[in-house]
Amino acid sequence: MSEPHFLKSLGRLADLRAREVERLSADFASREATRSRFLGNLARLEKLCETSGASGAPLQTGRSGLPGARLSPSLSLNCGSYKQAVLRMAHAHRVDLALHEADMAIARRALIAAARRRDAINKELARQQRTVRRSQNTREQKRQDDLALEVWRRGRK
Repeated sequence: MSEPHFLKSLGRLADLRAREVERLSADFASREATRSRFLGNLARLEKLCETSGASGAPLQTGRSGLPGARLSPSLSLNCGSYKQAVLRMAHAHRVDLALHEADMAIARRALIAAARRRDAINKELARQQRTVRRSQNTREQKRQDDLALEVWRRGRK
């Protein structure tokens, strides 16, 4: 394989590795945005649970100033069911978040591996380019020396 063709192939491989890293970076950023949405949803769900009180209803104060819920039993039951549904949804979100974070860990490892491959190819490409430049400089210097020797020989005749 000729040197320029080899360098061109190695350069193409380096470009492919760089594109792979860019693609994986974009994918990871998308996953991070999804994770942020999960966390925001969980915070809102937890806030809903906190503000609904122990029985599922907001706390009200009675005539004596002490907190006491003044809800009918059916409304209290409805509020309790609501709070349980919110808690179940928050639990499902936590499970989904844990699975998503596991996927993110796999994506992170793939991104790191791709970056390492890209860096290794780039180092090899730079090394090969230096070798080719050195070889070209040596050939050019030899050509110049041969020309100078020829001019010197003609001048001595």
